[in-house]
Amino acid sequence: MAEVYTSSVIAAPADRVWARIRDFNGLPNWHPLITESLIEAAAPADQVGCVRAFRLKDGGFIREKLLALSDYDFSCTYTILESPMGVENYVATLKLTPVTDGDRSFAEWSASFDCAPERETELIANIGDNVFQGGFEALKRLFGD
Repeated sequence: MAEVYTSSVIAAPADRVWARIRDFNGLPNWHPLITESLIEAAAPADQVGCVRAFRLKDGGFIREKLLALSDYDFSCTYTILESPMGVENYVATLKLTPVTDGDRSFAEWSASFDCAPERETELIANIGDNVFQGGFEALKRLFGD
C-alpha cells in the first residue's frame, strides 16, 4: 500500500480556512486543477456518503465519496470511486489544526492507496506535489501568504 503525506502552514485562522475548504463540492473555488464539480443525486455537500463528480483541467473525470466530515476537528475523509489515475482503495484525509502562534493553520493532507508497483513512485509524487501541495499553495495565495 502506497502512502502520501503533505503538510503546510497557511497564514489564516483554521476556522477561516475550513470555511473555504469544508464544502465537498467546492474544489473549483480553491483548487487550481479542478474546473467543475457536482454532487450526485442532489445530496447536501456535507452529508457523509454523498458523491462528488468533478473534472480536472486536463479533462480527467473523478468521482469521490465523502466518508467523514468533522467541523470540530476541521477534517474530511473521502475515497476515490472512479479515476483515471490507476489507484484502488484510495482513502484521503484533509485536516487543519489551529496554530496559536500567529493565528495560522497547520494543514495536512494524506492518502493511502493501492496501485501497480511500477507506478507507485510516480503516483506518490504526483498526488503529493500536484494535488496536495498544489492545493495548499492555492490556499496560501487566497489567504495572502
